[in-house]
Amino acid sequence: MDERKTLRRFGIRVGYSTEEMESFPEGDPRLRQINRLAQAAPKYSIVAEVVQAKNCNSGYQIGDKIVLDVDGNFITKLCPPRLCVYAVAQFNVPVALINERLSEGLDPNQFHFMKFVQCPDLGVECAGYGRVRFEMKVVPRIKVTKE
Repeated sequence: MDERKTLRRFGIRVGYSTEEMESFPEGDPRLRQINRLAQAAPKYSIVAEVVQAKNCNSGYQIGDKIVLDVDGNFITKLCPPRLCVYAVAQFNVPVALINERLSEGLDPNQFHFMKFVQCPDLGVECAGYGRVRFEMKVVPRIKVTKE
């Protein structure tokens, strides 16, 4: 797909001015990322699956899934009713790594750093309250069904 055409579509969606769109020089890595993420969006979702949970104040249980699009936006209809700011704040690095791999045309699941993340609350045994660990992964796109 033509990077400039994709940039125009993206720019309209996020509200870029003409001047802002023209400020992207040829070869800018942002153009590649916008283009590649546009190609990946209909194919993939990012899932943070609870793999360990104990005494979680938000009620997360093993097997719960928090679903994001490839841009890192929560698909709230596919998420638990309560999203804990402390837990979801840990998703930023793995989502950025996934984005970078998609933008380079690489397998988005083949990253090792922060493949697992956890809430900074380490539980009662560490002077905290509860504990939750998530596995971050890319899956075939999960579509929201219309009710």
